[in-house]
Amino acid sequence: MSKLLPSRIPNATDVVTPEIFNRLVRVVELNLGEFDPDNTRQVNQSSRDKEFFNQGAIIFNTNTDTLQCWDGTQWRDLFTSQFYATSTGYSMTSSLGTVTVSTP
Repeated sequence: MSKLLPSRIPNATDVVTPEIFNRLVRVVELNLGEFDPDNTRQVNQSSRDKEFFNQGAIIFNTNTDTLQCWDGTQWRDLFTSQFYATSTGYSMTSSLGTVTVSTP
């Protein structure tokens, strides 16, 4: 389950009208922009090195086309992919092994 962000927006009560509450929610939505908890965050190397990440954070490094995990000390490559088109199909090489898919 994804954790978006802690919220301290007041509940709609006699003090806060539903109209004001809905406006506050809309302001939060506009400031967050689009968020897809199922999509891995994509960052370049310089942004990655400037930002803070929690241990276990997973990113896709757009400079190296590599899925990486922060172990609290350093970034660990989970895999690096290289795709080759051949006359007999497509193959992918990664640090986990080689997968070949042939098309008829």
